[in-house]
Amino acid sequence: MPFLPLTKKEMLNNGWEQADFILVTGDAYVDHPSFGTAIISRVLESKGYKVCILSQPKTESDYRTFGAPRLAFLVNGGNIDSMVAHYTAAKKKRSDDAYTAGGKAGARPDRAVIAYCKALRKYFGSVAIAIGGLEASLRRFAHYDYWDNRVRPSILIDSEADLLMYGMGEKHVVEIANQLNSGKQISELKDIRGTCYAVKTTDYKAGPCKECPSFEAVSANTEQGKKDYAKACRIQQDEHDDVRGKTVIQRHGDKIVVQNPPTPVLTTEEMDAVYALPFMRDYHPSYNELGGVPGIEEVKFSIIHNRGCYGACNFCSLAYHQGRKISVRSHQSVIDEAIKITKMPDFKGYVHDVGGPTANFRAPSCDGQEKRGTCAGKKCLAPQICPSVKVDHSDYLQLLRELRKLPKVKKVFIRSGIRFDYLIADKDESFFKELVEHHVSGQLKVAPEHCSENVLKRMGKPNISVYKRFKKRFYELTAAVNKKQFLVPYLMSSHPGSTLNDAIELALFLKSENLRPEQVQDFYPTPGTVSTCMFYTGLDPYTMEKIYVPKSAEEKAEQRALLQYFRPENKQIVLSALKKAGRYDLIGRGKNCLVSDNLPKANQSPNTNNFYKAGGKKAQDKTHFSKKSTNNSFKHNKKQP
Repeated sequence: MPFLPLTKKEMLNNGWEQADFILVTGDAYVDHPSFGTAIISRVLESKGYKVCILSQPKTESDYRTFGAPRLAFLVNGGNIDSMVAHYTAAKKKRSDDAYTAGGKAGARPDRAVIAYCKALRKYFGSVAIAIGGLEASLRRFAHYDYWDNRVRPSILIDSEADLLMYGMGEKHVVEIANQLNSGKQISELKDIRGTCYAVKTTDYKAGPCKECPSFEAVSANTEQGKKDYAKACRIQQDEHDDVRGKTVIQRHGDKIVVQNPPTPVLTTEEMDAVYALPFMRDYHPSYNELGGVPGIEEVKFSIIHNRGCYGACNFCSLAYHQGRKISVRSHQSVIDEAIKITKMPDFKGYVHDVGGPTANFRAPSCDGQEKRGTCAGKKCLAPQICPSVKVDHSDYLQLLRELRKLPKVKKVFIRSGIRFDYLIADKDESFFKELVEHHVSGQLKVAPEHCSENVLKRMGKPNISVYKRFKKRFYELTAAVNKKQFLVPYLMSSHPGSTLNDAIELALFLKSENLRPEQVQDFYPTPGTVSTCMFYTGLDPYTMEKIYVPKSAEEKAEQRALLQYFRPENKQIVLSALKKAGRYDLIGRGKNCLVSDNLPKANQSPNTNNFYKAGGKKAQDKTHFSKKSTNNSFKHNKKQP
């Protein structure tokens, strides 16, 4: 099956005079199941609809490539939020974009969904427009916008779109298509789960719902406004459940934004059908002369076997986008995809990943979840694992064993996140042992994120003692199979709740653990997370406790530098931070000191040949670090429709 039309010529070659749907996206066109545009377009195609891809339009001529669609424009900003694609956590412009041909930045506009919709309205008038994907999903209510440093209204209001699809879109996009195809106007589609619409207050028909404080209330830069924002955040997070979730509304002036309850997650059979669609598993050939699309490289030989995450870290948007309920593919579906990968001409025998948001989840967290949904206001794994959680890796282990037996497969690696607290809670170590022996490609990524109990509480992460137990057992099992492989712990600076003393505690932890991270990640307050609510309001939305939030550039630089206290170029900042905190005991040449009181000579650079401090520790205790995603809040979003 060829690529879907990217040009007018390709559309005409298909014998089409008009597309049913034109999918407008901020990414280059990659027909691979890790890209949302590919999944939505192939799902619609499988239902008999004609779909064309309008990638990264800029000019009026671009927008008019295919003319108007018969049914609707479908708009997304790309696999990640367009603002995150453009700016670092320090709000500096990025020079690259992995989802653009040639990897060059600047091919999509800021706030791509809004920009695309406004252009479509300008050129096509009242044509039907539905928005979706991550950028729309996470901005469906009034939200704090880090780049503007203010609360913006729902993206439905800003974009003037007719309908918003949130979460994973396969089910509701088909229902939207079928209803439009039956002759209904998009303004009539008010009962589809997984969608939001805006209606004039005078036309709203009241029913059972949860009402958030209004846009006017949550956008007020006052103490009460912050409290209202925190209340709205909790309602929105708690109602994102496909079993018990209620309709949620929020008033915006003379309009009301209405969110219908979430769409039920895909069954295994439905998920298998999606991943069996005829994806080309590559970028459109027109990008070859531009150097291809870098984003494909990370996922080209990887397989997604699950969706959803009941880990629900506060800084991650997955729980608000995909939900906390786990959906999985069958073993045969995964094996079929693996066989396709082995037949690709550049396959070298290595399946790079068999994972998802959290690789080692293959079932609901507990037996009661199917009937009552996930528990509102509670976490399954933090601060401690709930007694009701069923810890079982047997199904995942069997899947990996089956994949290892396939012809042409040399190794099957797990590179997406392993939830280490869930793993270490499994009394049966079979999976842990085989993970260490067969599925680590030299490094295993895990995410303790911090060591301070105060900060971990705000992150929704387990106590650092759990990570230490996991680390100890990982290296014991590694030694038992006579391998040299390492943990890659992800760490985050300046998360809400992190004081200067907490940052110093993390620096001391790194020193005691003999860790010297090459890269660290500043907290990035992106839409749709509990942590972003904390950053903006200074409140925990679940307790309404006041939280210290490091916001100034000076303090953020100090907390970041403390995680790399060993770098000569950071000494001045670290010295200043330690003096500010009154920690003169950590300045000098003593065993526990972080920096000496004399500054490095000019032009002195780190000794990269002596990356780890001397001290006689075994090689396997030297934890390696690799570059973390530039966006903690959008972890694994490259894999989400």
